[in-house]
Amino acid sequence: MADNRFILRINKKLVDRFGIPKRSNKLPDPLEMIIATILSQNTNDKNSYKAFLEIRSCYKNWDEVINKGQKVLAQKIKTAGLSKQKSDAIINLLVRLKNEYGFFSLNHIKEKNNIAAINELTSFKGVGVKTASCVLLFSFERDICPVDTHVFRTVNRIGVVKEKTPDKTFFALNVKFPPGIAHQFHTNLIRLGREICKPANPACFHCPLKRICRYPQKKMSAAKEYKSNDFFLLDNIS
Repeated sequence: MADNRFILRINKKLVDRFGIPKRSNKLPDPLEMIIATILSQNTNDKNSYKAFLEIRSCYKNWDEVINKGQKVLAQKIKTAGLSKQKSDAIINLLVRLKNEYGFFSLNHIKEKNNIAAINELTSFKGVGVKTASCVLLFSFERDICPVDTHVFRTVNRIGVVKEKTPDKTFFALNVKFPPGIAHQFHTNLIRLGREICKPANPACFHCPLKRICRYPQKKMSAAKEYKSNDFFLLDNIS
């Protein structure tokens, strides 16, 4: 179980460094959010955003995505990489929604608690816990922190939790997560992981958490200044 007081200390220091991240004025549609998150898997936000915009510009509606088929969709989203797997997942999602509900919507998820929502969303092909939790955070403003590769690395290094997989980290981290900070905590940890707390050569000298981080292998030499990397796909879906 994560220490909420420690999470709050970390969040304050991250906000002091990076600020409160901007988010869309309008909550994004959960179906668009889950598709954008599928596109974001194993690639960077700029590439997945290009693929998402390609879907928006090339199709009139979701029926057309199904009717034109997986191969056409794969070609449209190739900038996001893994286009066959991602197009399969998107087509499967749309077909199931149409067959089971008669329309293309995930708005009914709003009525479910977090665990029930995650269980339903992860029943779709290609949708894991991270993707499902992004829908809850970004489209429904739940107090829940998704765990991608950056959040997994940083919260385990910092010492918030000690888990061996992203999914186990997610469930350990989100036990009674502090209210009202999930979006800023999640987004600023991603930025920390992109810019400073990198996999092989963390720039610990520049880290706003260096005095409270419990990582035993800190690299405190004054490395060259890091580059800002603050474009976030899911905050641009509206």
